[in-house]
Amino acid sequence: MPTAADLAIKSLGPCRIDSPLKSLLESRQTTAHYVAEDDRVLFHDTPRLAAATGLSIEELPGFEPAGPRRSIFFDAAKMRVGIVTCGGLCPGLNDVIRGLVMELSHHYGVQRIYGFRNGYQGFIPRYGHDVLDLTPGGVSSINEDGGTILGTSRGSQDPHEIVDCLERMNINALFVVGGDGSIRGAMQIAATVAERGQRIAVVGIPKTIDNDIPYIDQSFGFQTAFAEAAKSIRAAHVEAKASPHGIGLVKLMGRHSGFIACYASLAESDANYVLIPEVLFALDGDRGLLPHLRGRVLARGHAVIVAAEGAGQDLVPASEAGVDASGNKKLADIGLFLKSRITDDFARAGMECNLKYIDPSYAIRSVAANPYDSVYCLRLAQNAVHAAMAGRTEMVIGRWHGRYVHIPMALAVSCRNQVAPEGDLWLAVLEATGQPRAFM
Repeated sequence: MPTAADLAIKSLGPCRIDSPLKSLLESRQTTAHYVAEDDRVLFHDTPRLAAATGLSIEELPGFEPAGPRRSIFFDAAKMRVGIVTCGGLCPGLNDVIRGLVMELSHHYGVQRIYGFRNGYQGFIPRYGHDVLDLTPGGVSSINEDGGTILGTSRGSQDPHEIVDCLERMNINALFVVGGDGSIRGAMQIAATVAERGQRIAVVGIPKTIDNDIPYIDQSFGFQTAFAEAAKSIRAAHVEAKASPHGIGLVKLMGRHSGFIACYASLAESDANYVLIPEVLFALDGDRGLLPHLRGRVLARGHAVIVAAEGAGQDLVPASEAGVDASGNKKLADIGLFLKSRITDDFARAGMECNLKYIDPSYAIRSVAANPYDSVYCLRLAQNAVHAAMAGRTEMVIGRWHGRYVHIPMALAVSCRNQVAPEGDLWLAVLEATGQPRAFM
């Protein structure tokens, strides 16, 4: 459990400039739909959890609420702002860029907004990437497309070179849209800024298609991703039913967290087995997956299996694949491994097997955000701008128990959000699929 100190947000200094949004906020107090800027969003949402801390209401840990402030730190007329997108693609990146530019321009009057190309490489002169001038007109329709108009890249860069660039361009606020590796890079940038005595706000909008950043109800693009993934499950079911002893096998994203596999399987209730990294399983033995699958196919004539990419890595022979540019260990292909083991098992049992394997990962990452995620991206972007204008730094915007909040970057990368095997989501999956609680 984080403490109150863990949830404290860093500030560049006191806010002494009247916000252009001040008139909209004068009479607002905390309600079921709004949290006043001097209030908190409590970490715990049940009396039992709160009581277990032994703390008074005043002492209970709580997040600083997001949203516009009556007074701000920066003079918008003199501001220069930078935006960068990092890591893998995710639905909604262009929506976030558009939301940042529109909020900065239309509501605060910031005139100079720069887009840095291809992730953190865009700050480093030797890569030769140009810098984009971002204007409301230039970004007005980018939300209609997937991907990111700024481009992206993986891997870290020297934070001192990045801050050198920020200083040369007189950047006052930097918005980083990226996952845990990108947020760690943003923390290094903020630390370097502080070492030099500069006042540059570094604010993040966390991006993870796997929904694995903690202390956030849900990451942007996730709803679009599992909706697209559900289409592949439906296709696998159609294929499986069309052939004798048909099996549809779908591999979905989820290196360490099985949220996409779980939600997509609930959205399209044709899956009979869902395999995720958080729940170990065995293939062989009386209670293994393979004998259970054979029994299912004999009884019903077909089956559909959904596997997150990080599932069953302990079953795959050791690989020397190494790590990617972001430092993540490269995973063995659980989809192809399962395909091979299933077909071999059915052959040994003298059973016909018509298996169709579907891997839609890159197709899912590249689509435009659906309407829900478009709205979510816009609200994250708006709240990120409010935070930066108020001089908040080394923090990300998230939503906790339905409320938009400020989350320290250190907390956002302190652990990984995962499906709890004893939680209600996994229970819902077991109910929907009818699979055993464990294949062990």
